[in-house]
Amino acid sequence: MTVTMDQISTQTIDQNLAIYIPAYNAALTLPGVLDRIPSQVRSTAKKILVVDNHSSDNTSLVALDYKSQNGLQNLEVIRNEKNVGYGGSQKVGYQHCIDQDYRFVVMLHSDGQYAPELIEKIIAPLVRGEAEMVFGSRMAGDPRKGGMPFHRYWGNRVLTTIQNWTLGSRFSEFHSGYRAFSVEALKKVPFQRLSSDYHFDTEMIILFRQAGLRIAEFPIPTHYGDEKNYVNIWKYGMDCLVTTTTYWLHTKGIRHSRNWARILAK
Repeated sequence: MTVTMDQISTQTIDQNLAIYIPAYNAALTLPGVLDRIPSQVRSTAKKILVVDNHSSDNTSLVALDYKSQNGLQNLEVIRNEKNVGYGGSQKVGYQHCIDQDYRFVVMLHSDGQYAPELIEKIIAPLVRGEAEMVFGSRMAGDPRKGGMPFHRYWGNRVLTTIQNWTLGSRFSEFHSGYRAFSVEALKKVPFQRLSSDYHFDTEMIILFRQAGLRIAEFPIPTHYGDEKNYVNIWKYGMDCLVTTTTYWLHTKGIRHSRNWARILAK
């Protein structure tokens, strides 16, 4: 389901909202991201959770200093004892939200590539009960205008086309990391069994569709600056294709996948 910006009105922030920020070597960019969260959202959200994925810089200390300097008592920092991967960090964040019984969680990257100013809009379909997962789509907007490199633009288009064809979906992209979830919905899917790598995001879309949960998307602006990118795009693309194809073959009964059998086991 694609939701246009015109269809989304600003919502009163639910006090059981968690803003989850996966962070790795983000000491330079994290304060700016926190500054850009609308003041009402920043103060009203139940939790702003920074999960430091064993950074080699002082990301955790920067986050704690920001909390002290701004009196942000709802900010909490979890530092992983080892780097558990991008997907592994999400498992930590979402499990925390389940354990704390929050109502919604929005994932906001720590590099500033996704607009914190849009948090109210990205959770609006959840608040209205129209979806259980929402993601902001760069491809539904004008990604090239926002500086998306040519090879990333076409790689995204090609991957998304193949994945839509394979899964029978009609998403404008599969590869946005700006996502929000109903925590009740997270309880219904075995996300802990998914990959801990970057294609965790693709597997989450597959899981939500498999469970019959509703997914909404809406266009967001694209920003590519000089932030450090840790993704090997060739490996990432192949991982997305493999996990999508093996899921299709497994569920159609064409070829058994031990991985998807494990993920989907009752």
